[in-house]
Amino acid sequence: MVKCMLTILNNINIQDDELKYQFILAGGPGGQNVNKVATAVQLYFNVQTSPSLPEYIRARLLQIAGTRINKNGELIITARRYRSQERNRQDATERLVEWIVKASKISKPRKKRRLSVAKKQQRLDEKRKHSDKKKRRKSVRYSE
Repeated sequence: MVKCMLTILNNINIQDDELKYQFILAGGPGGQNVNKVATAVQLYFNVQTSPSLPEYIRARLLQIAGTRINKNGELIITARRYRSQERNRQDATERLVEWIVKASKISKPRKKRRLSVAKKQQRLDEKRKHSDKKKRRKSVRYSE
């Protein structure tokens, strides 16, 4: 038996036995097949117990996936874009790769910037002009 593996980036290889596919009925177009053939695919990948993921990617994937991860630590990806089971299976696998690549990229921390004194003054001047414009629009009340 030949074991297949999914290669992501240079250092991440996921074995086929780590991926679990479940086929479900998909709504939408499909003619008479839509109620008979389970073409939609749910891909289950256990993020918490996978030996293939480095620890920093595992932590980031758990953080960014949010509600797509169930209480067992499985990332669930549902693919129902296509009418064939095989294409939906490929789509789910490609989306898993995208998630892992996204988790592997570390975003730069945001640097706080101070507003220059001139910019601060300019903003306050604009606010004052706008306020004056609004005040001039108000009707003048005469006392009798």
